[in-house]
Amino acid sequence: MVIEKDWIDYNGHLNMAYYNVLFDRAGDDAFEKIGLGAEYARTRALTSYSAEVHVCYVRELHFGHSVTATFQLLDYDEKRMRFYQELRHLDGWLAATSEQLSLHVDMSGPKVVPFPPDILANLKRLKAEHVSLGVPVRAGRAIAIKWKARE
Repeated sequence: MVIEKDWIDYNGHLNMAYYNVLFDRAGDDAFEKIGLGAEYARTRALTSYSAEVHVCYVRELHFGHSVTATFQLLDYDEKRMRFYQELRHLDGWLAATSEQLSLHVDMSGPKVVPFPPDILANLKRLKAEHVSLGVPVRAGRAIAIKWKARE
């Protein structure tokens, strides 16, 4: 994926919102492979909603840079999946990470519902493929400012 000119902010680098666009595009590809893509939503009236996203901006991206994105399924249950992604510049350096919790949703409600058996089977297979990758060092991070006495 290539960083577009309109995505550059007044600081001269990729605006934070467009990191999410890149992660989302890569996620769409992974969701298609799991069976949760656009056709799934259209034909079964089921989809996924983002419940929580944690993005870490590691290194600035600029106009014209090209990146690749990864997708690693960390965990899932009957209604949710947790996955981790990395954006890497084509030179190999890490630009950003994203960890997300996604909910399986019946669009007629909308309401959170269990995955159907075929999708659960796909998630099980993908998790088995990804288990050897281990949990990424940057996964599971939290945001906090530790309080300390001020002078």
